[in-house]
Amino acid sequence: MVMRAVVQRVSEASVSVEGRVVGAIEGPGLLVLVGVTHDDGPESARRLASKLWGLRILEGEKSCSDLNAPLLVVSQFTLYGDARKGRRPSWTAAAPGPVAEPLVDAVVRELRELGAKVETGEFGADMKVALVNDGPITLVLEV
Repeated sequence: MVMRAVVQRVSEASVSVEGRVVGAIEGPGLLVLVGVTHDDGPESARRLASKLWGLRILEGEKSCSDLNAPLLVVSQFTLYGDARKGRRPSWTAAAPGPVAEPLVDAVVRELRELGAKVETGEFGADMKVALVNDGPITLVLEV
């Protein structure tokens, strides 16, 4: 398996925990929901960060690197939910917190090292994500 992300082009996005905003961006920019599976590692985080930084889905086929556009990165273990059988999803493909958290942090760190302005949610928290999807443009990436 591979690291998975849902990427949305946004004109604004924020994430709140217990009623307080913990991360917010003004666009154009990207909201990135990141899921980690058991066999992901630091190389997966590097590939995802590089792909996100250069992904040409902003206005005029520009990337975040072209426009110095911000990213809001939010951990999302449910991206590895499997609902093929029954009515209750299975989460067995999602990496446990002690594995996933450092890799989501690595994606953020790699993006910042590339020069990105990155805001984040809080790993493991009950987060409320608000966004204005621009386009709308939404992609699923697996790297």
